[in-house]
Amino acid sequence: MEDTDDLGSNPTDNPALGDLIAASLSRRSVLGGAAAAAAVGFFGGSGLLSAAPAAAATTEAPATRPLLGFTEVPVSSADTLVVPEGYVAEVLIPWGTPLFTSGPAWNKDASNSAAEQAQQVGMHHDGMHYFPLDTEGTQTGLLVVNHEYVDPILLTTDGATPVTPEKVAKALGAHGVTVIKVRKAGSGWKQVDSRFNRRITGTTPMAFSGPVTLENPALQSNNTPMGTLNNCAHGYTPWGTYLACEENWNGYFGTADATWTPTPAEARYGVTRTGFGYNWHLADPRFDLAVNRKELNRFGWVVEIDPFDAASTPVKRTALGRIKHEGATVTEEDGKVVVYSGDDENGDYLYKFVGNAPWRRLRRQGKSPLDEGTLHVARFNADGSGTWMPLVFGTGPLTAANGWVDQADVLLRTRQAADALVATKLDRPEWVAVNPLTKDVFVTLTNGTQGPTPVNPRFPNIYGHIVRVAENRDDATQTAFAWSIFAYAGDPQYLPEGAFVPADQPLFGSPDGLWVDGDGRMWIQTDISNSAQNLASRKYDRIGNNAMLAADPATGEIRRFLTGPRGCEITGVITTPDQKTMFINIQHPGESTPAFGVPTPANPRAVSNWPDYDAGGRPRAATVVIHKVGGGKVGT
Repeated sequence: MEDTDDLGSNPTDNPALGDLIAASLSRRSVLGGAAAAAAVGFFGGSGLLSAAPAAAATTEAPATRPLLGFTEVPVSSADTLVVPEGYVAEVLIPWGTPLFTSGPAWNKDASNSAAEQAQQVGMHHDGMHYFPLDTEGTQTGLLVVNHEYVDPILLTTDGATPVTPEKVAKALGAHGVTVIKVRKAGSGWKQVDSRFNRRITGTTPMAFSGPVTLENPALQSNNTPMGTLNNCAHGYTPWGTYLACEENWNGYFGTADATWTPTPAEARYGVTRTGFGYNWHLADPRFDLAVNRKELNRFGWVVEIDPFDAASTPVKRTALGRIKHEGATVTEEDGKVVVYSGDDENGDYLYKFVGNAPWRRLRRQGKSPLDEGTLHVARFNADGSGTWMPLVFGTGPLTAANGWVDQADVLLRTRQAADALVATKLDRPEWVAVNPLTKDVFVTLTNGTQGPTPVNPRFPNIYGHIVRVAENRDDATQTAFAWSIFAYAGDPQYLPEGAFVPADQPLFGSPDGLWVDGDGRMWIQTDISNSAQNLASRKYDRIGNNAMLAADPATGEIRRFLTGPRGCEITGVITTPDQKTMFINIQHPGESTPAFGVPTPANPRAVSNWPDYDAGGRPRAATVVIHKVGGGKVGT
């Protein structure tokens, strides 16, 4: 089920970040030594590495002691999870695990019904957060886990076809979010029955809040508001709620009506008659574009979930905009909530929502801090500066004279509003992480094709890179920032795609998941795409399976912490408050495999049956718990 993340649907001539990168290469980036020499060779000594303005200076302070204390693991192509010496990893809540001990058991032949799937942990774990329940927060808590998508070949006994109402219902039951209580048991962890345990799926009732209400004509679908789909990365709020993010929602819709054509707004979100090939519209009119067109507009939002109230209705917070949200990273500035979100598609943008009043005050007034504020989109300038531009009806080009109706219209058509403001196109902006010590903001740009141009050193950008954003804390409106390149991923053996990668940097490709822990240690997770472009390039051979790395933002040191089984993506990362237990997710082991089961000589790399290693069994996404033997913070 291919999505169009790496293809893009941005038709504008807005500037691309690739056009600006060369101007900042010599600022505090990872370039140096052999990498700099390679860059000069690539550009023929054209002066593109000349010094740039000081605007992009980092706020990082030198570390007082090394952050990275583990022995790096090597590149791997094995169908197993590898962690450093002195660490232990165990599988927890794989796909199909019943929420309660009395619930329906997992059947390895995929014969569980749709009703049973809705009572089990969903498929393809992604973003995740740990909410402590005990005083110290280290023994008992709630894991809240996204389930991004489903693989219909693995989900059912007879695969993707024919499409039936039962198969669609099971797929909807495998989407969404799982809330489940976990407890430390000896040296490991286990799930426990709890009143908090529940599933939010593709059919769970939903509420809407903010400028786009259910009374809006654009949301007048043929069914009650229900479901959240393609929940990718996440966020969590200081008041204890979880933010699930709807990413590639467009791919679930389609129609057999050959006369149907997308509107400009629909085309801008990549809506087509065929979608991603799920063909749900053949069995459920809810997803038929010719029958139930406005159902589309109910997706593309950030969904707020209260994990401590199993009876609560999730709320789609429309003030955060309608895009393909990769995440919703929350921080605070002067007591106001700030939410960063990448729009994960080749050529799309980075966004920031800024609250208009301290969030505690708004909560006391019975208002949601996620409803009261302004959404901005980023413009990156060639001199290393940047501007957050407000997406506000009546300002700039977003006026009635230019065809905009009101603020709800701006948020329903967020991409087109950002286009009008001439935002900077990025190579798939994904996760955003904020360093709690310095407040620097980091953004993973997984891969893309925003070139070629004479000043774009990475085309095609198959490996991706990480951008650092330093907000101007003296700017009361929070509209000014500086930017620089923190790290380039890739293999320096391959040029030009691997340019600017230091020879001593661990090999990795397509940075995706990102989180900075309480000590300032940055965790980088990779998702080497299975797109035709990347497979054809044959330039991931030396990188091996996807991995998670740790970096010291102050020194730029990066080490490979773990590698995953074949075909998987490493995603979702959080620790307990004492940082002695880490939770990560292994998504889609065995992705793009022609069949599941044990590896064969003819297909040794693509096939996985992790984590059960059961002959004839299916690979299963799962959460993994990691701790250090004898105790201690993970990563030290």
